[in-house]
Order: sequence, then C-alpha cells, then structure tokens
Amino acid sequence: MRRRVPVILVALGLLLLLGSYVWYAQRVVDELRGEAERTGRMFARVYGALVDTSSAAGTAALLDLSKDIRELGVPVIVTDEQGSPTFFANIPGYGDGIANPADQRFAAVTAMVRTLDRQNKPVEEPGIGQIHFGNTPLVRGLRIIPLLQVAVLCMLIIAGILVLGVRARAERERVWAGMAREAAHQLGTPLSSLQGWLELLAEREHDAATQSAQRHMHSDVERLGRVAYRFERIGRPPKRVPTDVGESVDAVVAYFRDRVPTLANPVTITCERGDGPLVIPADRVLLEWAVESLVKNAVDALAGRGGTIAVRVDRSAGGGARVRVADDGPGIPPTLRRKIFAAGFTTKERGWGIGLPLARRIVEESHNGRLVLVASDRGAVFDLIFPG
Repeated sequence: MRRRVPVILVALGLLLLLGSYVWYAQRVVDELRGEAERTGRMFARVYGALVDTSSAAGTAALLDLSKDIRELGVPVIVTDEQGSPTFFANIPGYGDGIANPADQRFAAVTAMVRTLDRQNKPVEEPGIGQIHFGNTPLVRGLRIIPLLQVAVLCMLIIAGILVLGVRARAERERVWAGMAREAAHQLGTPLSSLQGWLELLAEREHDAATQSAQRHMHSDVERLGRVAYRFERIGRPPKRVPTDVGESVDAVVAYFRDRVPTLANPVTITCERGDGPLVIPADRVLLEWAVESLVKNAVDALAGRGGTIAVRVDRSAGGGARVRVADDGPGIPPTLRRKIFAAGFTTKERGWGIGLPLARRIVEESHNGRLVLVASDRGAVFDLIFPG
C-alpha cells in the first residue's frame, strides 16, 4: 500500500490539474462571451445615438456607455491637466465616484494612478486630461492562472520522477527477495544431509572433545536452518505473535558467547533482564535477526582489541520492550552517525553495509518500533524499542 501512495497522489494531481484547466477554460469562455455581449450592446447604443436626432440622445448614450464600461470591470481614473484625479471607477476597495480632495479615498486613488500607468499607457483626451486604465479581472487571471498551472505541472513531473524511482526500488526489492528465497531453498538440501550425518555420528561412542564438537556442529546446523528460514521470510508480512523478548535475546547472546575469542583479545558478552517474562507481539525470527545484527557489529568492533558487550532487556513506556546493545569499543565518529543506517554504507574492508539498515527495517517497518543510536562517552550504544 505504501508503494501505491505516490502513484495515487500523482493521479489525483493530474485529475486536479485537468479539472482546473477545464474549469478555467470554461470561465474564460464565459467572460469572453460576456465581454462580447457588452461590446455589442455598446455598439448598438452608439449606433442608436447616431441615428437619433433628439438633443438628449447623445447624453443618454454616453451615460449608458459609461455604465457598460464599468460593467467590464476595467479600473479607470481620469485626471485633469495638473494630474489630479477627477473621476474613478472599478478601483479595488474604493469602487466608483467623483474624486474630491476632501474625500479620504482621494490620496489612495492618486497613488493608484502610478499602478495603472505601469499596466497600460494613459490616453490623452483634449479638454478632459488623461485617462488611466488597468487590466480587467480576465486579463489578470490569464497572467496568473497559467503560471500556477505550470507550477503544478512541474510539481507533478517531479512527483512522477520520484514515483519511477520508488517503483524501480520496489522492483529491485522484489528481485532481491526472490533471490533470497531461492538461496534458502538451495540451502535446504545440504542442511538436511548434514543433519543426517550428525545423527549417525551421535550413535557412536566418542570422547568428550568430539561430543562437544558435535554439540557445536548441531548448533551451527540449527543456525544455518534459521538463516535459511530468515531468507524465506524476506519480502513476506511479519508474523507478530506473543513473544518473550528476554528469552529471544538470551538465545542470541548464548550463541555468540560460545564463539567469541576467549584467549587472545577476549570478548565478554553479558545479558541482563528483569524478573519474569517480557511478552510483546513480535515476529521472533525477525526480532532475533535484528538483535543478532547489532551484537555481530559489536563483536566486529572489538576484534583485535577485546572488550565487553552488554545486552540489557527492559520494559519501555507503554508496556513495550527496550533492548540495549552497548560495547566499549572505538565507537562511531560524529561525522558518520548520520550515515550508518544508509544501505551499503560500511567502514569494514569486507563489509556489505546491510546489517544496521536491515535491523532498522525490522524494528521500524515490521514492528512499528524505533532503532536509535544513543549518545555515549565510550563505545557504541544502540536501543531497539518495540511497542507493547
């Protein structure tokens, strides 16, 4: 659904743009039809005054013409030879009237003369003065509306480009998900074979060292099975069921504790949890994957120098759970703190840069939680926060 949102927004934007264009075009047609009607009426009135021989015909025609001109909505100001307004019509906010210096509108109308002159050159009329006129509402709309439509069109083009990028990323994700599931399918056969050989070895007598190796081999085969299962889960909806967070974290820590260096540059892993189970709705496979990614990063940070990794499970606000993974390694430089969650970014020579982005995606997208890098004086501290 999230992938469809940009497409829906672009479609709605196109419909809005087309609808506004049709509406505005129809409005322009109506305005032009009204102006044509008024122009025809003005011509008929002039022609009627020309053929009318009565003395009052000219005056009546001029009054009718002035009324029709006002109906056109053209802002008009008439000034005398000294440039002082004598009459104005269709001035926004001031209407029509005879300019009077005692009127409070006189100063505003005088200032409006310069505005109208910037729109159109004034007309000289002998015996009257100058006629200053502006643009009709239709002309103003013809100048502004197309600019707005071009702006909307540019926004839609940009949105379309973003949609294409989102679709391309979605297609790549589908390809990677398919490859991951195929890899999990291919791992199934050798894992089944290894499990069978381990069962045969278990039936024979061995010394303590061999039996210990067998136990670790069983654990590794089970881990490979979990990895294969994780690959099968890529691209599928999470299965959120009641899960004991402390128990899941203990399983991850126990696996790493048996495999970290203990002689040269030893690494110590501790796990603390509160009394009793801490159960939340979660996908246990994905939750363990996210915690494992952070612990693995901490182990890599301590490689060649040794140190301590402290994992702690607490109850968070709202009945959720917080898993903190902290190490006393070199930490993360401030200049890289904004980049560590970017896919493909890594400081390791042979790293892929997918551990932290994968963990964040599991926590935030699959569980609606948060994965944050906590400020610390030493080492790196990460909090995985899951809602209850």
